[in-house]
Amino acid sequence: MDRKAYDWLALSFIDGVGRVSYLNLIKKFGSPEKVFAASAQQLEVRGGLKPKVIREIKTFSQTSLVKNELKLMHTHGVSLVTCLDDNYPSHLLTIYDPPPFLYVKGDLKKEDEIAVAVVGSRFASHYGKLVTERICQDMALKGVTVVSGIARGIDTSAHRGALSVQGRTIAVLGCGIDVNYPVENRKLREEITSNGALVSEFRMSTPPASSHFPVRNRIISGLSLGVVVIEASHRSGSLITARLALEQGREVFAVPGSIDSLRSRGTHKLIKEGAKLVEDAQDIFAELLPQIKGRTQSTSCQQDGGRQLSGEAKAILELLAQEQLQIDVIIARTGLSSSQVSSTLLNLELSGFVGQLPGKVFLRR
Repeated sequence: MDRKAYDWLALSFIDGVGRVSYLNLIKKFGSPEKVFAASAQQLEVRGGLKPKVIREIKTFSQTSLVKNELKLMHTHGVSLVTCLDDNYPSHLLTIYDPPPFLYVKGDLKKEDEIAVAVVGSRFASHYGKLVTERICQDMALKGVTVVSGIARGIDTSAHRGALSVQGRTIAVLGCGIDVNYPVENRKLREEITSNGALVSEFRMSTPPASSHFPVRNRIISGLSLGVVVIEASHRSGSLITARLALEQGREVFAVPGSIDSLRSRGTHKLIKEGAKLVEDAQDIFAELLPQIKGRTQSTSCQQDGGRQLSGEAKAILELLAQEQLQIDVIIARTGLSSSQVSSTLLNLELSGFVGQLPGKVFLRR
């Protein structure tokens, strides 16, 4: 049995310990293991817990429930990522009530810090799906991780757009990770775990419920630098995600639609209220450039002149040291995929190593 996972799960089974109080206990004691090891007096004085909660901690009796949870996780290949782990999303830690831990199937990576959420109508139009896939393809090609909720409609198109160019994508669920919802996205779920992750804060086998999705939406926005809304009625749940994004200090973007469509009411409302109007991925990059630049300067591999560079970046810089080159020529000469070259060039451009001229021609600075 994974003792660490056991303790983190066990503390969540204590009645009276919610997300905020759980995190407070971690801050005060350092770990769930130390919470369980603390005396009743310490739990009262340092933890600020009520006598009933303290009794439950000191006489914890739900061992079988925790062991069953661990068994289900093992069966379905699900891991527990805690707020103290290096791979816990750093953006998520900045919101008011981050989950103390996440159930994860797949992998969360450092590069997922450069992420944009894309949400919208479950009853998306053909136009909405096409625009979503195109924008998400372009973002993924630039190395941006696409975050969404794997719901029908816009969410599904967002994940598919990123995966179609071998980009990374994260799906945040409003149910347990082992629950296949919506049922038609079973294959998509498998594809996401191969190039991203399924994420949930809900226990294994938790069925989807309407009350879960607003809670889930704070994680979608919390994982991201900004949220793009594509097709949403005036009462859409996507507007909740946009509101949460604003509360969390994230950027909000909206794609306009037909003035005759009810699906445009929500997005047009957001634009009127100050959301950035988006026609293509470049509109998103222009707004997020300062944030992306700050992160790409401090996240890569191998040193070069005091700054860190990947092997792909070094290969491209060697080519550009000799002459200016169009992106297709760089792809041909390096033998790298178009997505690798595009994302590497974006990092190099943001880090100040290269510049871009019209026609996607690049030069070394």
